[in-house]
Amino acid sequence: MDGSVNSVLGSPEVQAFATGFPVMALHLAVTLGLLAGGAVIYALLTPWKEIALIRQGNPAAAVAFAGVLVGLAIPLAVSLSVSTSLSDVAIWGVTTLVLQLLAFRVVDLILTGLPQRIQDGEVSAAVLLVGAKLATALILSAALTG
Repeated sequence: MDGSVNSVLGSPEVQAFATGFPVMALHLAVTLGLLAGGAVIYALLTPWKEIALIRQGNPAAAVAFAGVLVGLAIPLAVSLSVSTSLSDVAIWGVTTLVLQLLAFRVVDLILTGLPQRIQDGEVSAAVLLVGAKLATALILSAALTG
C-alpha cells in the first residue's frame, strides 16, 4: 500500500499540480488584487458615489457598479489567460485596467445625463451604461488576444 501511495504522489499529474498550483494561486491573487484596485479607482473617479447609493438601496447604482465589476473582470481574465509569468499578469493587468478605466470614462462622458439618472434610481439608464461598458470590455479583450 505504501508503494501505491508513493507512485500516485510521484505521478506526473500530481507533480504538475504541485508545481502549478502555487503559480496559479499567485496569478489569481494578483489579478483579484488588480480587480479590487480597479473597482476602487473607478469608484473614486465617478461623478456619483455608487457605493453610498447602493447602501441607500438604489438599484440603478447597484446594476451600474455590477457592470463595472464585470467590465473590469473580462479583460483581466483575458490578460490572465494570455500571460505566461507573474510579471506578464501584472503588466497586462495594469494595462487593461488603465485602458478600461479610460474607456469607462469616455462612455460616462458620451452618455451624458446618466449619472443623474442613476442617482435618481433609473435602472434603464444603468442597464444602458452596463451594456456600453461590457461592449468596451469585450472589444478590449479581443484586442488583447490580437
